[in-house]
Amino acid sequence: MHLYHAYVCMSYLNEIKNRGQKANPFFCLMGIEPESFGDGKARLSMAVRDDMKNGEGWLQGGLYTALGDEAIALAIYTLLSEGETIATVSCTTHFIRGVREGTIFADGTVVRKGRTMIYAEASITNAKDGNLLARCTASFIVRQGTGTG
Repeated sequence: MHLYHAYVCMSYLNEIKNRGQKANPFFCLMGIEPESFGDGKARLSMAVRDDMKNGEGWLQGGLYTALGDEAIALAIYTLLSEGETIATVSCTTHFIRGVREGTIFADGTVVRKGRTMIYAEASITNAKDGNLLARCTASFIVRQGTGTG
């Protein structure tokens, strides 16, 4: 067991609790707000901005994936044991509906946490009407206290 990694995991969750968005530089860049997290679940929100839209005026699809991946990762962090770190292996997004404005939510949930792999999913919904916009499924590798790439 490597104490640095236990510290990193617990420190990150504590930083999110104490500092919110400011604990994650990507959250700051994208305007992502942590709404809630714990017990293998996490909810993030993000306001749609004009600089996030594609040429047709819709939220660019990669942002659904990025938001879903972040919600999934935060949900996973709530279940990691001392010395465990994670890395995304795959993330697939199914696009269902577009959005042009407002706020969207990503609800990440751990489906199964094994010793070496974690499977999880996220639903991206529109805050205005709750409509499903996209669904992400992902797998993550669990690393045991190594800290190298």
